[in-house]
Amino acid sequence: MTDAIQGAAATEPLRHRHPWLDVTYKVLSIPQAAFGAVVITLTILAAILAPVIVPFDPEAMDFDNLLAGMGGEHLLGTDQMGRDTLARLIVGAQVALMVSLGAVGIGIVVGVPLGLASVYFRGFIDDVIMRLMDALVVFPSLLIAVGLAAAMGGSLGTVILAIGIANVPWMARVIRSQGLSIREMDYVAAAEAGGMSHFRIIFKHILPNSVAPVIVQSTLSMGYAVLTEAALGFIGVGIQPPTPTWGNMLQQAFPMLEQQPLLSIVPGLAIFVLVLAFNFLGDALRDVLDPRLKGVIH
Repeated sequence: MTDAIQGAAATEPLRHRHPWLDVTYKVLSIPQAAFGAVVITLTILAAILAPVIVPFDPEAMDFDNLLAGMGGEHLLGTDQMGRDTLARLIVGAQVALMVSLGAVGIGIVVGVPLGLASVYFRGFIDDVIMRLMDALVVFPSLLIAVGLAAAMGGSLGTVILAIGIANVPWMARVIRSQGLSIREMDYVAAAEAGGMSHFRIIFKHILPNSVAPVIVQSTLSMGYAVLTEAALGFIGVGIQPPTPTWGNMLQQAFPMLEQQPLLSIVPGLAIFVLVLAFNFLGDALRDVLDPRLKGVIH
């Protein structure tokens, strides 16, 4: 009897635990997701604490330490202009996170309403929205981002907008795919029969039940945004110097590849690890929230 009471007491807190705490526990119990969460958290902390932890002005030139190696005063060395690599790496992390958050935000703000409208109203509205999304999907997302960034100029805002527009069709298609199954549920039909307005049905029934794929797609899209921003910077149409980004750090380091390979390795490794972290976390969220999303989100 005592053991039964103790067992019941032990499971009682779990019974009343918030569902998102269970999701968090399940996600972080996956080793790859835990790795991703740690990397993303450390990157965010570095970006937030940049004014405190950046050892040098990222634009300051030290002509006595050109192409310095690791160690000493400059922990990760300097570039061909004597600028501190660590300082530029941390400021580049700030840019990468701002771009990824902004681009995903645009994808959500524009793509989710389009997907919901397509789900609920169907017919002509669905056809128009989906044909527009299909037209955008026909072109590679990177090509769209390159074209828009080149046309609008290489600033932080234009890069965010360019990558965000490329994200819109994927977010709209994901929300539509999930919403179509919810649209056919009995409780939605009952709400319609009861005279509930279109907007109330969308925001009370369809949208809340479509949150999971939006979270997963957003996480994966952040990794894509980091990679795309770096690609834009590398080919010269992204955020322009003197603002340091991981992409333009790679571009400027390329001529020095044989002389000082560390200049290319540091930003390249940062891009690889952060994108991998977002992908690991996104895959884990997809598997935990709804394994059926494997065929929908990629």
